[in-house]
Amino acid sequence: MATNETNVSQLSTDLPVKRPREEEEEEEEENEINNNNNMETETKTNNNNNNMHDSISSIMPGWFSEISPMWPGEAHSLKVEKVLFQGKSDYQNVMVFQSATYGKVLVLDGVIQLTERDECAYQEMITHLPLCSIPNPKKVLVIGGGDGGVLREVSRHVSVEQIDICEIDNMVVEVSKEFFSSVAVGFEDPRVKLHIGDGVAFLKAVPAGTYDAVIVDSSDPIGPAQELFEKPFFESVAKALRPGGVVCTQAESIWLHMHIIEDIVANCRQIFKGSVNYAWTTVPTYPSGVIGFMLCSTEGPAVDFKHPVNPIDANENVNSSRGPLKFYNEEIHSAAFCLPSFAKKHLLFDLALLIFPISKHGDIK
Repeated sequence: MATNETNVSQLSTDLPVKRPREEEEEEEEENEINNNNNMETETKTNNNNNNMHDSISSIMPGWFSEISPMWPGEAHSLKVEKVLFQGKSDYQNVMVFQSATYGKVLVLDGVIQLTERDECAYQEMITHLPLCSIPNPKKVLVIGGGDGGVLREVSRHVSVEQIDICEIDNMVVEVSKEFFSSVAVGFEDPRVKLHIGDGVAFLKAVPAGTYDAVIVDSSDPIGPAQELFEKPFFESVAKALRPGGVVCTQAESIWLHMHIIEDIVANCRQIFKGSVNYAWTTVPTYPSGVIGFMLCSTEGPAVDFKHPVNPIDANENVNSSRGPLKFYNEEIHSAAFCLPSFAKKHLLFDLALLIFPISKHGDIK
């Protein structure tokens, strides 16, 4: 794959050497005018050539800022050292840049998907929360996850015999292999079978009761990932799981998206007749620094997500190519289900509505 490297000195207003104050001020003023013109030109070029979505963030002089209607009124910024890749797939805009503080960064449609520094907090939790909650998982399906990080974590479980992954965007896979080798190492496991295509369609074709676990590593519910947050998708997941099988799906931030989380919880409690739980973790480069997970099990052998029965951190047989666990452990597993009071109130209220439906007059029956 051809890469597109852009030196950040072309974008930054930093001065290479010290100069007298008057000369500094004149040059800074000139640079600001030039940078503003460059930004305007870049934005026009992106809009005309790439048909970029309005929510897509841009590289400002020396900085990347993540701006989206999914988190209005705020933005998280990282200093850019070099833009390593920019491209447009059939589904989304893809960018990789070298940041000053978080290593290389993968961005899809203007939203940070992972950084080398903190990806462990997400990949390890979305994988080991479900897989450590059931004994001896053998067949695992990953929807999304084209960077390969979830595959890397699933492959730590020696009981697993089959790992299927369905990723819609092949560019994400190829870019991740090129720029994030320590993450994409998951693709090298011989148990992995990669399917490039629509995860919704893939699940519909899966025979009932095929998988012990399904992990849905999706981006936010806009663009190609929108269907992965809707009720028909969760119904397909439930069908694909064996009795007592588990699913873990990315479930947004309690600080920003409680309305989305409430909808997910309501759908899951209608569909999954086993356990239904919400957990969360901290990822500094995600909006609000927090991301959540919906964990559910189908009817069958009971699953207690809060108390792991298959502790991965006790396994000393760690493959050197994957490296040691950096974030997940048994204590943080249980702690992930402890919710702040405001979130607990919202989610427990949803549960009360299922037990005590509200009448047309607004009273609980």
